[in-house]
Amino acid sequence: MLTSLKLRTQKGGFVDDSRVMIVLPTLGKRLAHLETALLSCDELAKKISVTICVVVPEAAVEARKIAAKYGATLVEDPGTGMSDAVNAATAKRTTEEFYIWLGDDDCLISEGTLLLIQALDSKPDAVVAYGKCQYINDGGEVIATNSAGKWAQFFLSWGPNLIPHPGTLIRMDALEKIGGFNSSLLYALDLDVFLRLKKMGSFVSVQAVVSQFRWHEESLTVEDRGASSREAMQVKAFHLTAWLRFLAPLWQWPVAWASWLAAERVTVLSRKRTQRGVR
Repeated sequence: MLTSLKLRTQKGGFVDDSRVMIVLPTLGKRLAHLETALLSCDELAKKISVTICVVVPEAAVEARKIAAKYGATLVEDPGTGMSDAVNAATAKRTTEEFYIWLGDDDCLISEGTLLLIQALDSKPDAVVAYGKCQYINDGGEVIATNSAGKWAQFFLSWGPNLIPHPGTLIRMDALEKIGGFNSSLLYALDLDVFLRLKKMGSFVSVQAVVSQFRWHEESLTVEDRGASSREAMQVKAFHLTAWLRFLAPLWQWPVAWASWLAAERVTVLSRKRTQRGVR
């Protein structure tokens, strides 16, 4: 029996007040994983009022059916990139205090999400709460865990972005004040938002797994790490003070190389686990 998520009525209101908006963009190409992602949202809905917005093209008929089965609000995909897809969903906000992004092949860990909510509730000046993120392969096996903790926020401006977008909790008032996600960005949209939010308030971390990121070679950032790294470097340089920008390449390229090596290691582990499972 599926838990009823807090739905929009035909008149645009809500059945119940929701504190959390989960934004789940999908093109409708990974239906089995989409259902797993929605199941993880349903687990959270058993514990707290949530609104789930699935941003999906009109042509993705099967994906729309699955989303509707889980009581999700369907938002038309504008077709102009991830940033615009997320912004289209957050524009539907009514009662929600917090935003969570989830990929259509990722999973939320409800117990961890509740700890994030508690963290922001206890610190009104904080704008972001994040935790550990497990990397899983196509079969759902855990291959690595991002446990950067409180140090992740200090690396943002110059080092790798170790704050996972999936599962991280953002205060929606703060997200609105910075104008949402930058439509010109394809890969580093979350990094840009985190850097802008750092100027508005503090970040808090919890020592618990809050999400699972499915690591596969079709994933946008995994598939084109070169373009992803270049865009991230541009975003970081933009947020630096003017006199530091021309020095940025001195540390940005070594950081990009180290990040590439780490990602390659995760990819190799994922392949090994997948091959082992096939045998």
